[in-house]
Amino acid sequence: MRVFVTGATGFIGHALVRALRARGWDVTALVRRPDSAEARGIAALGATLARGDVTDPDSMRAPMSGADAVIHNAGMYEMGVNAAARAQMTAINVDGTRHTLGLAQALAIPRVVYVSTAFYYGETGGQIRDETWQRPSPPVSHYEATKTEAHDIALGFQRQGLPLVIACPVAVIGPGDHAGLGTFARLYVRGRLPPIVFGDGHPSFVHVDDVGEALARCVDQGRSGETYLLSGGPLPVRDVFRLWQTTPGGMKKIWWWMPKWLAVPYCALVEPVQRLLGLPVLFSADLARAGFMDLQFSGAKAERELGVSFRDARRAWLDTLGAERARLHAARQR
Repeated sequence: MRVFVTGATGFIGHALVRALRARGWDVTALVRRPDSAEARGIAALGATLARGDVTDPDSMRAPMSGADAVIHNAGMYEMGVNAAARAQMTAINVDGTRHTLGLAQALAIPRVVYVSTAFYYGETGGQIRDETWQRPSPPVSHYEATKTEAHDIALGFQRQGLPLVIACPVAVIGPGDHAGLGTFARLYVRGRLPPIVFGDGHPSFVHVDDVGEALARCVDQGRSGETYLLSGGPLPVRDVFRLWQTTPGGMKKIWWWMPKWLAVPYCALVEPVQRLLGLPVLFSADLARAGFMDLQFSGAKAERELGVSFRDARRAWLDTLGAERARLHAARQR
């Protein structure tokens, strides 16, 4: 099996390449910078690197030609983006999806998988939902808006007959995650998490290694024209922090849970300050709003049809924290 993969150097991408290579499949990974540490990391797993970019369809034509399967995993995920970053996000998430799936159609690739997001379905109204759920409200962030538009593009290609499977992971967690709660988890393990937090939502979680395995199974077991939610189930934000506190780390007492009416404007205020100081934008209005969303999704269909088994949210978090502690210990031993 020859598989062409976009987004292989990202958080999900590394787990995906490991799952594909574990099957003995030949993997060609589209990368913008073959000399980067991330690209060298997937090359060490046995992937062949091809320089290119999803915003440039011509750069993908040669390495995609002759593939048995294409997995379009490339995407830009970031909260609290400025105007320039919003334009870049649109180019990658929307135009990149149109380019990649359009080229796969033109080259008659026999199997295509698109990695979307559970954000496509929006809030779930206090119940656990499946793939039949219809979005009840508009997107609350530019990321959500661009991925929703990209998902609709993918559905259009399905209707045109492209042998396409769509996978929708919920909040993906695991060691090395630099988004939202992943960063907070790393701060907790290092004893640096502040005792004032926010978030009263009900998100669903899935471990990154389970996502990599599920995406590989989409290639050989997923049904064309179908969509699969990848989820280990929901766990309220408050319970996430309580679970962390049962493990070694910092912040054993939370002084204050900031309410939404204050968290959103507060984060909106500090967002440009972080950017002005050259810091990563960790606190943003987008993140604050997401922290109060109800996003409860079931992965039952994927488990049933793909034969994958998702660890539940609690187990996924305990495994993530354990791996982060192991990484911290290894770094301190150097």
